[in-house]
Amino acid sequence: MDDDDLIPLSALQHYLYCARQCALIHLEQQWADNRHTAEGHLLHKRADTPKTERRRGVRTVTAMPLLALELGITGKADVVEFHAIDGVEHAFPVEYKRGRPKAHRADEVQLCAQALCLEAMLGENVESGALFYGQTRRRQDVVFDETLRALTKQTIADTRTMLASCQTPTARYDARRCDRCSLIDLCQPRLLGRHSVDRWLHRQLDGEEE
Repeated sequence: MDDDDLIPLSALQHYLYCARQCALIHLEQQWADNRHTAEGHLLHKRADTPKTERRRGVRTVTAMPLLALELGITGKADVVEFHAIDGVEHAFPVEYKRGRPKAHRADEVQLCAQALCLEAMLGENVESGALFYGQTRRRQDVVFDETLRALTKQTIADTRTMLASCQTPTARYDARRCDRCSLIDLCQPRLLGRHSVDRWLHRQLDGEEE
């Protein structure tokens, strides 16, 4: 698989959160920061520096490159801890998020995709990992069960299909998602959700006035 065909792990989280957001970032190469993204950058600052350290028997690798060619995904893990059990190291990925645990599973899918990459790279089963949320300052353990693995693989397939189509989904305003999104001014979900370009074009083709 060519590098251009590899899907960034972050795109999976973006897709499950909002397919239009994913397309704006990964198809149209658009980006904007707000307070939430700035806080996220600060939280990731330590994890974005590649290094390895060992403490209390745990080897910790930050900014670890990840790749699973069979699945066509690539990216970087914030932190991968290697815990020694009976003399054998076992990988445990940790993803940093600025907010708090969410109702949707986008963060869990991104973390599970990291585990799938580690399994492909290390040739071992990765059973669990953790999400560290900046607001609660606590870890949320995530078990990579069959349901989450299936959702992750389906998300990879759906994201690939959307990116291959080279089409950005129509805007649909949802206050819970849109008001926190740094791309809201670029996306214009309130305006385009009411007067979509698709509907306008159909009316013009039918000879109707806007």
